[in-house]
Amino acid sequence: MNVLHICANPKPAGESVSKQLSIAFISALVESNPDAEINNIDLYQEPPPYLSNEMFRALWKPIFDPGFKPTAKEEKSAEYAQFHAEMFNAADVLILTMPMWNFGAPAIMKAWIDQIMTPGLTFKLGPNGVEPMHRLRKVVLLVSSGGVYKEGDPRDALSAQIRAAFDFIKVNDFTVAWADGQTAMFFGDHEERKQTAIEAAQEDAQELAAEMAATAAVPAAPAPA
Repeated sequence: MNVLHICANPKPAGESVSKQLSIAFISALVESNPDAEINNIDLYQEPPPYLSNEMFRALWKPIFDPGFKPTAKEEKSAEYAQFHAEMFNAADVLILTMPMWNFGAPAIMKAWIDQIMTPGLTFKLGPNGVEPMHRLRKVVLLVSSGGVYKEGDPRDALSAQIRAAFDFIKVNDFTVAWADGQTAMFFGDHEERKQTAIEAAQEDAQELAAEMAATAAVPAAPAPA
């Protein structure tokens, strides 16, 4: 099992609830499946550039103009996207770790998504619409927030954006562990809420490991004669 973990939180783990969720999830996953290959990317250590006109021309123009030839500067602008798309395409599971800021995902996470959600890198556009170039099967969201949000809450732009983006490239299996109510001055039970989320993350990891083990145990279908 190939797991790609993208973290968008600048705080050290001791101060970051979302990072504590990811530590609990990944530790439980590796304990249940020692063969899991984990690739960790800290976006604050490997920051994505914002989508530029040069990158747009390099990656999108050929879709609409097959004869288009990007300049050297335009090709250079696409290097981050190409590198991260290769890791993305090789992953079976994607873990996204982040806090909710101002009711949405951190801008640095959105910038990373803009880099990899590109035709010719992670999907193709053809007569039948979107055709995935990846093998991703599941997205795991590990999130913390100061406020409390119910499922479907209109203030929650974070999960809605993530689900819409990955559904577009044919990934619709999502698992969420969310530590909400983490503003101590408003929620006296913030520690209990965090612990509940950590336990949920650990259980989700164990279930994922079991799913992957069951999938690996199924023999491949014979090739047609």
